[in-house]
Amino acid sequence: ESDIASLQRLNELSKEERDDLDLRLAASLAVLKAEQAALSASRDKTAANQAALVEQEKLSTSAQRQVALLNQQIAALRIQLNSIQAALDATENEIAEKNLQISNLGQRLNVALANKVGELSRYRSEFFGRLRDSLSGRSTVSIEGDRFVIQSGVFFGSGSAQLDPAGETQLNDLAQLLMDLSTEIPRDIRWVLRIDGHTDTRPISTNQFPSNWELSAARAISVARYLIDRGVSPNRVMAAGFGEFQPLVDRDTEDAYKANRRIELKLTER
Repeated sequence: ESDIASLQRLNELSKEERDDLDLRLAASLAVLKAEQAALSASRDKTAANQAALVEQEKLSTSAQRQVALLNQQIAALRIQLNSIQAALDATENEIAEKNLQISNLGQRLNVALANKVGELSRYRSEFFGRLRDSLSGRSTVSIEGDRFVIQSGVFFGSGSAQLDPAGETQLNDLAQLLMDLSTEIPRDIRWVLRIDGHTDTRPISTNQFPSNWELSAARAISVARYLIDRGVSPNRVMAAGFGEFQPLVDRDTEDAYKANRRIELKLTER
């Protein structure tokens, strides 16, 4: 009944009133549509925000997992580093201990070597004394420092490395002296008789001796071989040639030539 009454009242309205009513209805409808559009936009934005929030939560969870994994890896690396450091410390301690042992061993070896050198010096002095007594009164023999010096003319002819009979006679005494001494020197003392050949500065050039190097070495070897033939052990002699390059007298005179042509004998360690 109320709806019929309302329709009757609308029917009774004038055209102007109806137009005004239509305008108001249209305005209200426009406002409602605008509000509807705003609500729809707000709803879409809210949905987008919700989706972004969900995605952010997913990322946050993944990041937390990565952080946790990294923390685990760091902890494992620390354990490994601690193990490596412990191994390094142990190795350094072992090296320090070995260095100390090596140092102590070196000191003991130095002491032992010094003792052996001292023993050899004693036997060298005895050898010098006996050889000096054996060769006393011979003008062709002299002492230079720790070496006996015998002029080459005693053993060899000019430009030759062949021993003369007179030289062999002197070497017989030396060979016997060395063999006697070798029975007295303890076996653990490493000694040799060093035989050095020297020439004067005058050059030589032959098929057998192209230079004084070859001549001086050949003369030293001849002495060594003769001593070995007389019974001296081969591991107790050593021969070397120096040519004209280590003169006793640095002059060009006959006396200087004579002094520089020589065989030197030295008892030394190997």
